Amino acid sequence: MIKLNSDLGESFGSWKMGLDEEIFPYIDMANFACGFHAGDPLIMDESIKLAVKYNITIGAHPAYPDLAGFGRRSMVCTSPEIESMVIYQCGALQAFCQANGAKLSYVKPHGGLYNDMMRDERIFRAVLNALKRYDGSLKLMILSKVDTQQYEEIAKEFGIELLYEVFADRAYDDEGFLVPRSQKGSLLHSKELVKARLELLKNEGLLETISGKKIALKVDSLCVHGDNEEAIELVKMLRNSL
Repeated sequence: MIKLNSDLGESFGSWKMGLDEEIFPYIDMANFACGFHAGDPLIMDESIKLAVKYNITIGAHPAYPDLAGFGRRSMVCTSPEIESMVIYQCGALQAFCQANGAKLSYVKPHGGLYNDMMRDERIFRAVLNALKRYDGSLKLMILSKVDTQQYEEIAKEFGIELLYEVFADRAYDDEGFLVPRSQKGSLLHSKELVKARLELLKNEGLLETISGKKIALKVDSLCVHGDNEEAIELVKMLRNSL
């Protein structure tokens, strides 16, 4: 069964981001910011409480320390630095899980760290080692691509289970990478197109790329965004389709 996940808890201080309470009833999994790209202690605490209320599976959403860039920019970090920042952020969110009688189940890196992890084996290994050192039972959510064998073999070395993610509203290239946001057509705004993508994934395990090619992708979870009213309607439609 394909589950819906969303990146949430991304407000910070007086800066409000997303319509978290409105999207919770329609998703299965939530990836919560841990303070490095967004989120703060109060937001993390409130987010976990909402996850408990709606019985949502909880994931940590660690990022590069980049509040100004919302974590979307790459940063040059050593492997020990990446390990430490991932452990630090998972530990922060886990503290609020423990305080609210909840459980941290998986980790999905955010933005620049997520993209870099998928393209650089050194960074992928650093993230895996962070999970192994912190809690080897945590699963790692990664971008589903045409060829996942290399990722699976490396993850097996660390004893970490992978979750494969597909983005409902982002365009893909023929290798299975996300088309950069700066490129025209990188975002899908039509509910009909997104619904057709879901049906193709459900029925045939295929996804149509920006060039029109159909590629086979493994999918455990579909990422949806809920940062505006239009997005909420899209999430409702996907929930009904599933």
